[in-house]
Amino acid sequence: MPEKLSREWETFEKTIGVSFKNRDLLTQAFIHRSFLNENPRTGIEHNERLEFLGDAVLELAVTDYLYRTYPESPEGELTSYRAALVNANTMADFANEINMNEYLFLSRGEAKDTGKARLYILANAIEALIGALYLDQGYDVAEQFIDRFLYKRAADVVKMKLWRDSKSLVQEKAQEHVNVTPSYKVVRETGPDHDKHFTIGIFFGEEKIAEGRGHSKQEAEQDAARAALVAKHWLD
Repeated sequence: MPEKLSREWETFEKTIGVSFKNRDLLTQAFIHRSFLNENPRTGIEHNERLEFLGDAVLELAVTDYLYRTYPESPEGELTSYRAALVNANTMADFANEINMNEYLFLSRGEAKDTGKARLYILANAIEALIGALYLDQGYDVAEQFIDRFLYKRAADVVKMKLWRDSKSLVQEKAQEHVNVTPSYKVVRETGPDHDKHFTIGIFFGEEKIAEGRGHSKQEAEQDAARAALVAKHWLD
C-alpha cells in the first residue's frame, strides 16, 4: 500500500470489531474525492461507489429492524423513523463514535474544514464503510455492525419524537398548552465564516425556554426546539 495511504488499521478494526480480508476496501472507504485531486496515483478509487452500495445496505438493514421492532407503527411513521435514523447528523455521530474522522484521506483544504462540510463527509464515509464491509464480509457482518452502533439510537428517535420536525412539533404544543407561537433569536455567533457556530434561544413571548446550537441557524433552531420539548416535558 502506498505510504500516503497508510493508517493504523488494526486499531480501527478493533474499534468496529471486524478484521478486513481486503484492506484496500477499508482504505477506499475513507478516501474523499478531494484527496485524489492532490494524490492522483494512489491506485485506489475514492469512496463514492462504496457509499452508493452502503446506502442501499443500510436502508435495507434499518428498514428490516424497524419493521420488526415497531409492529404497530404504520408505514408513514416507519418511513419517518428511518429518515431520522439515517440522516446526516445521526450518521456523522455514528462516524464520530468510531473515530472515523482520524482516518479520513482529505485534500489539504478539506482537512481544514470542520464545519457542515465535514459532517457530510463523515456521513458519506460511514455509508462507504458499510459498503466495504458488505463486499468484504457479506450482508450478515455488515448488518451486525449497523446493529452494534446504530440500532440503539432508534429508541431515542421514537421516544423523543425526533422523527418529527421539532420546530413544527414545539409550535403545535406551545399553541395547544400556552397559546403562544415560539420565536427564535440568535444568542451567540462564533467562529470564522467557513466554520460558524450559532447559539439560538427559543422564546415563548419574553421567556427564554431553551437554547440550541448548530453550524447553521436552521440547525441551531431545530436543536433549540428539541431542547424546549424536553424542558416542557412535551415528548411523553
